[in-house]
Amino acid sequence: MRRRWKVGLTLSWMYAVCAQAALPVALGNGERLPSLAPMLEQATPAVVNIATYATVAVRNPLLEDEFFRRFFNVPRYRRTQSAGSGVVVDAKDGYIVTNHHVVRSADEINITLSDGRVLPATLVGADEQVDLAVLKVDPERLAEIDFADSTELRVGDFVVAIGSPFGLSQTVTSGIVSHLGRTGLGIEGYEDFIQTDASINPGNSGGALVDLNGRLVGINTAIVAPSGGNVGIGFAIPSNMVRAIMHQLIDHGEVRRGYLGLAVQGLNVELAEAFSMERTEGVVVVEVDPESAAEESGLRAGDIITRMGQRDIQQLSDYHSQTAVMFVGDQVDLEVLREGETVRLVMAVADDNLEEVSGRRIDARLAGTELQNFRNADERTLGTGVLVTDIASDSLPYQYGLRAGDILVAANGREVRNLTELRNAARTNQRRLSLRVYRSGRFGSITIISRT
Repeated sequence: MRRRWKVGLTLSWMYAVCAQAALPVALGNGERLPSLAPMLEQATPAVVNIATYATVAVRNPLLEDEFFRRFFNVPRYRRTQSAGSGVVVDAKDGYIVTNHHVVRSADEINITLSDGRVLPATLVGADEQVDLAVLKVDPERLAEIDFADSTELRVGDFVVAIGSPFGLSQTVTSGIVSHLGRTGLGIEGYEDFIQTDASINPGNSGGALVDLNGRLVGINTAIVAPSGGNVGIGFAIPSNMVRAIMHQLIDHGEVRRGYLGLAVQGLNVELAEAFSMERTEGVVVVEVDPESAAEESGLRAGDIITRMGQRDIQQLSDYHSQTAVMFVGDQVDLEVLREGETVRLVMAVADDNLEEVSGRRIDARLAGTELQNFRNADERTLGTGVLVTDIASDSLPYQYGLRAGDILVAANGREVRNLTELRNAARTNQRRLSLRVYRSGRFGSITIISRT
């Protein structure tokens, strides 16, 4: 017992010496102390503050009384302001990446640069499923951050978060990568987060997570905050996913994910025993749609997908994260286990069951309808949605009960305020499209079931 105590004391003394040695008071040769300052001098000018403005309806029961409203001149709408962060990723063309939730519903966006300049920004496109948006500003005297390969990150790597927490622009915090591929949080439709203990707080959303070379490894997007502030658990979208989504938004104004046409489930011990397999990593193909990209690639029910593109598929979250960056027209290499043998296939990613509706790519189950964004400044019960302006009597939506004049306010359990949100909500279920409809002062439900 005494010997063990002496060893513990010796180790504690060694740790204390190491801790002191890591932070020297001065260097005898005149060299500067280790610092992140040189890297930050290059990186921080590319991180901007984002201020958004929106007009929202005032929720006040007294406004239902028209006499009270007119007599006291009570405003029915008010101007709101919110703030976040963004990262200049293309100084030549003026492109800035941020979170979708930072600019959602904004009708005016201003960017404040590190040198104090304020520039108006326009929204190029947004992807609600991943929570990313691309803005554009006048490309004059901008600094940018280079992308890093986020697949090279390891747990324990040092990272630095830059942003505007609580409106305090150009704030820098440091930490390490705590976990990779974090999923199951229920924050976004596609989740593949970098978890970090670098301090992230409200207002950091859309800001940069960089490595010690000042390269972008992620876009800060969420925190676990039971007390309302940072507790050392923050999440960032990996740079590889950011770059892929960014190019889609710049090129098309939207993300054109492919329709694969297969259903999968995670491989577990029970399924592995059923397939007489020793491994329990991968996803099992349980259904393949006829004439789909999956069928044409040669996939079969019972195949175990172990690799898609450059990504190993070890669990269901790996599969979902990879489908987030599989776009129409892509050729994706697959590795599957079939009857104990490795089979290599190539999938040509097909269109994602979308059709042109009112000049926009909306779900094919709404083919035959004319739709437009709806906003009613005089209606207290209903403010925004998607208006059905016309509908063909021989169309599938008409047969299920949809009519001209209907206003779509939700789809598949998600609020719908415009055509983009309708499209994204429809994608969450390829079989059923459940709509909440406002008609003649009442709300109702219509469910359209795909025939294919």
